Amino acid sequence: MFWVLLLLVAWAVAGAACTRLCLAAVRAAAVDVDAGQDHDLTLYEAAFLSGGPSRVADLTLVSMARQRRLLLARTGWATVVDPRGRDEMERSVIGAIGPEGQSPIAPVRSAAAAADAVRGLADRLVGAGLAVPDGLRTTVAAGVRQVRAAAGAVLALGAAALLTPVPPDMPRTLVALWFALPLALTLSCLAIARVEVHPYSRWASPAGRRLLGALARHADGAGTGDTAGDDRTYLTCVAVRGIRAVGEPDLRAAFGHHEPYGRTRDPGRR
Repeated sequence: MFWVLLLLVAWAVAGAACTRLCLAAVRAAAVDVDAGQDHDLTLYEAAFLSGGPSRVADLTLVSMARQRRLLLARTGWATVVDPRGRDEMERSVIGAIGPEGQSPIAPVRSAAAAADAVRGLADRLVGAGLAVPDGLRTTVAAGVRQVRAAAGAVLALGAAALLTPVPPDMPRTLVALWFALPLALTLSCLAIARVEVHPYSRWASPAGRRLLGALARHADGAGTGDTAGDDRTYLTCVAVRGIRAVGEPDLRAAFGHHEPYGRTRDPGRR
């Protein structure tokens, strides 16, 4: 009856993993869903709730490039045209580019995303009940990973049980069915989590997702083309959707350039 011991282990692993994920999800959702009723999201706030710190950095770069205060070459380099940042985010980008006024875009994005200005923005959104605290994001993600690992463990334990001797009156298909129960538990838990997770849920709380929903509908109605006459609508699309909403091919190419970078200058700069 060694297979019974393996079945108990499978149930213990599956039960513990699913319980951890459910508790983490409940804690993450235990926020005031009515928070921010009168709050109008800024573009930076929408970018953070949609895609986190990296989205804020991308939005800042795109905004400055459209205002011709920053040149983003399709070779993957950023060049400062106007060194006067108009807000903390822009000053973070200019500072990340460095005193030479030119740098590859990739390290600029990383440095700007980790800047104090973005951390302060995150703290304000968490305080307003619109963003999920970092600890809860980590806990939920770890819970999902543990449930996935539990599903694999149940499969392995079930396979091991089928290879062990069983009583003659115990069909192996019945043994497999017993192991199918904890496997179904883990898979259903993952399926529910998949359905319930909104595209913005990693960063936005339920209240934040509600505010983002209005912006997303506005962005869907506006489309993703060039909107020179309504720059805020254009930038709203970028904040909600990311770089894929950028209409200019050269600008998209600048963000998609992944060649190794060093201290050499952009060959296109004179």
